Amino acid sequence: MGRNTRKRRTPLATKAIAASAALALGGGGLIWANFYASAHEPDHRTWGGNQTKATTAQVATISCPDVGQKLTNVPNAARRSVAAELARLDKQITEAYARLAATRSTQAKDPSFVQNAIVSPLKEKRAATIDRIRINVQRAGGRFDDALKQLAACTTQTANQTTAGGQQTGGQQTGGQQQNGGQQQNGGQQGQNGQQPGQNGQQGNVGGQAGNGPVAADFVDITKVAPNVLAKPRRTGNASTGTFTTRCGVNANKNFNTDNVIVAPGVANGAHHLHDYVGNQKVNAFSSNDTFLQGGTSCQNRNDLSSYYWPVVRVQDGTQDFDQNRDGGGKEGNVGKILTPVQAQIKYVGSPAGKVVAMPQFLRIITGDAKTTTNGLANANAHWSCTGFENKVQLTQQYPICPQGSKVVRTFAFQSCWDGQNADSANHRTHVAFADPASGVCPNGFKAIPQLTMRLVYNITPPTIENGQVKNAYAVDGFPEQLHKAATDHDDFISITKNGLANKIANCINRGQNCA
Repeated sequence: MGRNTRKRRTPLATKAIAASAALALGGGGLIWANFYASAHEPDHRTWGGNQTKATTAQVATISCPDVGQKLTNVPNAARRSVAAELARLDKQITEAYARLAATRSTQAKDPSFVQNAIVSPLKEKRAATIDRIRINVQRAGGRFDDALKQLAACTTQTANQTTAGGQQTGGQQTGGQQQNGGQQQNGGQQGQNGQQPGQNGQQGNVGGQAGNGPVAADFVDITKVAPNVLAKPRRTGNASTGTFTTRCGVNANKNFNTDNVIVAPGVANGAHHLHDYVGNQKVNAFSSNDTFLQGGTSCQNRNDLSSYYWPVVRVQDGTQDFDQNRDGGGKEGNVGKILTPVQAQIKYVGSPAGKVVAMPQFLRIITGDAKTTTNGLANANAHWSCTGFENKVQLTQQYPICPQGSKVVRTFAFQSCWDGQNADSANHRTHVAFADPASGVCPNGFKAIPQLTMRLVYNITPPTIENGQVKNAYAVDGFPEQLHKAATDHDDFISITKNGLANKIANCINRGQNCA
């Protein structure tokens, strides 16, 4: 991943998430599924059901290395075709997970079923896809690392052999969240093989209204979390202290899609989950630099055509939304009522270490990682809190249960250092970087740019934990195998401005003014 893999967490985030080492299964992706032995449950059960009554439960995993994280040097001429193949790998994992979830009774009767019917065919598909990536890279004059061919194989593991989201299956925390507030986790709810089977489809370590999370251990009473917010870097005499706020609404007009034009251009449903969009109103998988300037905007400043998009939040209270039977929605484990933020603040801030340069046109930044359950927490940048607690507690690996009268808050602090040359990179990370959390200084060779920050506020009835089960849970949309963990939260941005707005933002910040 280059320099940006040594990710420096922002002051809001915790610094010590060494627990991600426990996730390192060849850099891989974990697919989680319940294996049920129940005479009352047929095979091919669809997403969204919540009537499971199983007599036994076992959690299994499949580890598939993340090829996209390793591709740091792809010729520009091959990037679109390689992105399509990477999207194919995501789809293959999603389909394998769906097959695991739909064949539970068969798995209980045949111990070799997962290996023979799911894992082996998945390896063959992945090998063919990786080879097409090789061909595309070499055809464009690039060099392909043959070691990537070894990433085709996936392996199976039982629940007591692996960890995910910083949580161990033995009921103990792996240290990451323990240092993210020092609180005790899980309340003794997990046993040797994960949480004990419950009702309403929330079984084992998977849970959730659709059977793929979240679970009770994914939530914590924020009033019981020790303060963990770090001090901000001290400003130098040359600091850029201004701010620029752009008002783009809360997506009240319900501009959604399940694409991701940054990661999977030209691929419909490339995200496999639903995004809220504010700012540019015509962004989808088939948009391009040529069409962005024609998209119109929800921002009050008509010169701000930037695209700001993030996974929707849903309440899993048994409600079905418009996409219950669609790709990226209920068909892929993203179920429940979609919530619109009650506030969405988008603000650009300066650098404590010096002046900033204007963002380049069409700069793309992804902050956070939609696959932390499988990739580990190196690129996690989720911040969850509650109104009244934001300056004291920020959570990465759990969703907060807020006290009466307090609202749920998601905040994002994007990478604020740019390599000075590229608007994107092959893995969509190495062209930008985080400043040092102690000094605010950018890595060598990088320039400080206005730091995009976002604050989304939601009015959510607090979930309750009863008998080891969470009721009325909320969670972000995600890839189904990611189990809707809080750490998978992420945000996407494409800088698109006109009439000199990018320079105006930088100048405002450098002059120490507060502009809107």
